[in-house]
Amino acid sequence: MQRGLKCGVLLAMAAFCAPIAYGAANQDDVATGERLAALVRASRSVISSYQGLINDASIGDKHLTGGRVVEESLALYSKNNKQSLPDQTFTPAEQQLFDAQIAAIREVVDENQEVINAKGVGFKGFIPAIFARLVNERLEKKVGETAKIKVTAPEDLVRNRKALPDDWERQVIESKFQSADWPKGKPFVEESEMDGRRAFRMLIPEYYSPSCLTCHGQPKGEIDISGYPKEGAAEGDLGGAISITLFQ
Repeated sequence: MQRGLKCGVLLAMAAFCAPIAYGAANQDDVATGERLAALVRASRSVISSYQGLINDASIGDKHLTGGRVVEESLALYSKNNKQSLPDQTFTPAEQQLFDAQIAAIREVVDENQEVINAKGVGFKGFIPAIFARLVNERLEKKVGETAKIKVTAPEDLVRNRKALPDDWERQVIESKFQSADWPKGKPFVEESEMDGRRAFRMLIPEYYSPSCLTCHGQPKGEIDISGYPKEGAAEGDLGGAISITLFQ
């Protein structure tokens, strides 16, 4: 198995347990943001766990369908967060968001079956980071007037320009998450603006786990299997953040 590609990109302390820094925020929005981020992490972890299968050149049909990934993602979400989706307390608006997120996961996996099942091809490039970006972009097409999710990072660590932090994300990363006294894993939430609209914004830091370091660790500058130079990171270093926006 190609261990470096198992990285669910990053290791995050669970938002459900971590203290949260507030600018000003509604508790219901905080709960919605936490759940959306948790499902991102769960589905990304499922794709991470199947990297060996996806990149096995000797197997054609992997039977890794969108339905299977959704089922395992919901099970992992329930295990990690001690609650199931859908939650019986969901408002109709929340239910719409999570239905759209689940549909996005299913659609992205199903639309990439030709890549996943390509026999005779080793590294497919269908890694957790790419998967998460595609799912978040599909979600935005479905509910972009209501909510957005993005996985970003400190600017010098971003490998895809679509993941570059916006001004708000950059300010939080630099002034909060990269500060020596910021508690590890602590999210930041604030009522702010985005695209000229009032919005609840939440940023959750994520950190490199051991499985990430084959691609992101030492030696710095060495080209990894995906064709990018390694960042020279160490386990526990800040590697990124999940950004949640809920328009008001």
